[in-house]
Amino acid sequence: MLNDTQLIQLKPKDKLYRVSDSHGLCIEINPSGSKLWRHRYRFNNKATMMALGTYPEISLLDARQSRDRNKQLLKKGLNPKIPKKNNYKDNPDEISFKGMFFNWFNNKQDDWSLGYAEDILQRANLYLLPIIGKLPIDQISPPDMLKLLLEIQEKGLFDTLQKVKGIANGVFSHSVGMGIITVNPVRDLPNDIFKRKPKKHHATITDPKEIGLLLNMLENHIGSDEVNAALTIAPHLFLRPGELTGLLWSEIDFHARLISINAERMKMKKVHLVPMSNQVLTTLKNLSQIDTGSYYVFPTPRNKKASITTNALLVAIRSLGIDKFTFTTHGFRLMASTRLNELGYRADIIELQLALTKPNALRVTHNHEDNLEERRTMMQEWSDYLEKLKDTTPSLSLSNATTSGETMEQYRKLKRKTF
Repeated sequence: MLNDTQLIQLKPKDKLYRVSDSHGLCIEINPSGSKLWRHRYRFNNKATMMALGTYPEISLLDARQSRDRNKQLLKKGLNPKIPKKNNYKDNPDEISFKGMFFNWFNNKQDDWSLGYAEDILQRANLYLLPIIGKLPIDQISPPDMLKLLLEIQEKGLFDTLQKVKGIANGVFSHSVGMGIITVNPVRDLPNDIFKRKPKKHHATITDPKEIGLLLNMLENHIGSDEVNAALTIAPHLFLRPGELTGLLWSEIDFHARLISINAERMKMKKVHLVPMSNQVLTTLKNLSQIDTGSYYVFPTPRNKKASITTNALLVAIRSLGIDKFTFTTHGFRLMASTRLNELGYRADIIELQLALTKPNALRVTHNHEDNLEERRTMMQEWSDYLEKLKDTTPSLSLSNATTSGETMEQYRKLKRKTF
C-alpha cells in the first residue's frame, strides 16, 4: 500500500506508468508530471478503469474512499461509471431536471477536480435548480432555457451565462443519451441570440521608468515568504496568475533550470516550459530552503495542501496603493509582451513563452530545442533588463504613507517629478 511519502517521490518517466495501492486503486504518473488516481474493477466480467481525480488535489484517503464507494455500488450490481436508466423509473422525482442534474453530476465528478465540481454545483444551485429543478426534464423547452439564460445576461454576467449554458447542455445531453428525453433544448439555441462579452483590457504599465517604480514598490511589500516570492518572480515568468500561484515543486527542475507546468493547469492543455533566469532560480532556491511540507511552491500558511490564491497577489498589490486602473495581476504578462516586442524580440517566440498560441499554429521554423534556447536567452535578458530598471529608478519610500491612498498619491507625485 502507498503512503504520502512514496507518492511525493514518484517522478515522471519517458512513458506513462502506474503504481498500485490496494483493491484496484492505483496512481498513474504521466510524462508531464501529473498524477491521476484510477480505480480498476470488473463489471459483467469486463475490465474497467475509472478516473478518481488528480493528486495532490485528491488525497490518498479521498481516493480510497471513492474506491470503497464504487465497491459498494458493484455489490448492488451497479456500474459506478455508467448509471442504469431503469433506476429512474421507480421514482418520478428522478426524471425532474434536478434528478437528472445530480445523476449527470455524480457520473462526471470523478473526472473533475474538487474545485471545478464545487463551481458546477454552486452555479446550478444559483441559476438552474431554483428555476427549473422541479420541472419534468421532458417538458423543458428551448423558450424556457432562452428566458432563463437571457435573465442572466441582463445582469451583465456574460461569463456566468456561458458556464450555466454549458452545465444545462451537459445535463440535457446526458438525458438524451440515457433515453430519458429525445431533444436537447439548449443545443439548438443560436449563439448570436446572446450578446458578446465586452472586451476587457487588463491594466498594465509599459513605460520603462514606471516599470522600475512598480518593481521598487513590489519589493517594499511586507507579507508571507510565499506571497513575497511570488510577487518577486511574477514579472519574470509571464505566467497567468493561477499558473503562478499553483506552481508545484514537481514542476521545477533546478538542474535543468526549467519549469515544466503540467498540461492540465494550462489554458491550451499543453505542457508549458519556462526557462529560469538566474534571478528566478535564486528566488526559488531560497524558497525551497523553507520546509513547509507542501507540494506547492507557494502554499498558504494555513493549509499546506493548498496554494496561495490569485487574490492574495491582488490584495498585496492593492495594499501598496496601486489601484485597478493602474495595474492588475494579469498586467505582468501584457507588460512583458509589449516591452519585448518593442525591444525587437521575435513575436512568435514571445507568443510561445506567453502560451498564447497552440504549438501547431505558431510561426516557428526552428526545432523545439532551438526555440527553447532562444527563449532561455530572452528570459535571462528580460530579467537583467528588469533588474536594471529597478536599480536605476528612484526607490519609492513607503515609510511615511499610512494608507493605500497616500501610497498611491506618493506614487503619482513621484511619476510627475520623474517623468
